[in-house]
Amino acid sequence: MRQLGSDVDQLRGDIEGEVGDTVGRINLLLQSIDTLNASVSRLQGLGRSSAGPADQRTSALEELSGLIGITAREQANGRVTIETATGLPLLDQRLRQLSYPTSGTGIAQPHYPGIELRFADHDGTIGATTGTTLDTPATGGKLGGLLDLRDRQLPAFSGRIDTLFAGLAQTVNAAANSGTAVPAPASLAGRATALSGSDRAGFTGAALVAVTRADGTLLASTTLDFDALGAGATLDDAVAAINAGLGGAATARFARGVLTIDATVPGTGIAVAQDPARPSARGGVGLSQYFGLNDLIRSDAATLTPSGFTSADPHGFAAGESVDLALRDSAGRIVVRYSLTDAAGPTYGDLVTDLNAGPLGHYGRFTLDDVGRLRFAASTTAAGATLSVASDDTDRAGTGRSFSSIVGLGSVGAGASTGSGTGAALAGAGVRRDIMANPARLPLARLEPTAIGQKALGPSDRRGATAMVDALAAAVDLGDAGAMTITRFSAVVLGDAGSAAARAADRADQMTARRDDAINRRDTVSGVNIDEELGQMVVLQNSYAAAARVMTTASAMYDTLLEMIR
Repeated sequence: MRQLGSDVDQLRGDIEGEVGDTVGRINLLLQSIDTLNASVSRLQGLGRSSAGPADQRTSALEELSGLIGITAREQANGRVTIETATGLPLLDQRLRQLSYPTSGTGIAQPHYPGIELRFADHDGTIGATTGTTLDTPATGGKLGGLLDLRDRQLPAFSGRIDTLFAGLAQTVNAAANSGTAVPAPASLAGRATALSGSDRAGFTGAALVAVTRADGTLLASTTLDFDALGAGATLDDAVAAINAGLGGAATARFARGVLTIDATVPGTGIAVAQDPARPSARGGVGLSQYFGLNDLIRSDAATLTPSGFTSADPHGFAAGESVDLALRDSAGRIVVRYSLTDAAGPTYGDLVTDLNAGPLGHYGRFTLDDVGRLRFAASTTAAGATLSVASDDTDRAGTGRSFSSIVGLGSVGAGASTGSGTGAALAGAGVRRDIMANPARLPLARLEPTAIGQKALGPSDRRGATAMVDALAAAVDLGDAGAMTITRFSAVVLGDAGSAAARAADRADQMTARRDDAINRRDTVSGVNIDEELGQMVVLQNSYAAAARVMTTASAMYDTLLEMIR
């Protein structure tokens, strides 16, 4: 998956360079046609033949029409005016040039600058802007195809790969966090979340935290009952309950969004399991999976689980932090950009209200779903519009987690893409390093609730492995992509990519045939038909021969007549 994402990033970087080259060639052709316009107009005004420069202009127009969609009209004075396929003038009495500030790095970016139209002198010197840009595939020609590929199709494919990875990670980690290695590890260190100790715990149900000896004997255990703690309980309250219940056999701590549980007795380890009757859940996932205590797959840049925040929870924006959002229409053109800050109010609900009241709200509606994901539903008048994140400098409560990653923008469930190729979650992801180094750390066993001093873990227990197989065969919630198995979704992603490529090839063949037909029709009017000209030459040659014979006969008759007179 990382290789696919890297390939897409490389393609977008290459396309950026090719867009710059194409813009440069378009400018040269426009400048050349402007010069040839002057030559054709001058020669026609003098009553002389303009066939030479007119033919050169036709060749330049033909090449230009392959690079960008244009409409060319010949004027009474012999000049040609040119407009884009969308009606923007490129050449009339004044020349325009395309201005594209390429970075030259060849690296994929979240967003690229638009191609500005500027007035230019006859020598190509660029002047003031016309106030219009070319930033949509409707530009046509090679340039339009490059823009469509760079800004719409490749980011969409990257987004689906990110969704596939996130779904796979959630599925595998859900099974892994329901199990434990044997012997249990002496420390369970979770991954970073967006929570702070003062946040409400937000869990329902209960989870079992246990300390076992190397042989699997239960040393200590406690049931963390979130329902008994109450709806207002914080994460610090939950950590205190774990420490109190284990009685010093292990110590739990929560700092900078990371939950860590360490065994304090030498030769013992920590295992976490769900309560069989009332499994713990926040955002649809259990305690161990939410904090990543026993993950098999880790990502340095993402939580890999829904946040579980509600509209009443504080968003944690600091002063001056913001998220820059962009909305593209179905053609890939940016129709509106909006900077979201903390000015609207202290909660996630306030941010959603701000989004709906702002310019983005004219094109759809934002909602926060029951697992804390921000969803955007485009209105019927903006069907096909997609939301993307141009930049995000937010950091909730010093955890390093940004607003866009917390609410799922650019990952599972948001219906949006970062637009930068490989998502951050996938770029920094992999199997846990300690498991890669020692496969015995795989969480293949299950903690068995039992009395202190009894066996709670067994080395031959492989129920965790079976759970992974079963989880991969089951449907998983992939947000806007729906619910399906990972195998099915991967087939859909790659199948759709193949179908799109086949459709593009078919369309290219159709367009090539139409172009060739148009060229043939043009050549029958303005070109030279070799067969027709050869036939005309044969007729002329035969006529000349017949006329020559008549003249020869007449001359002979005159000579005979003169001889008779003499």
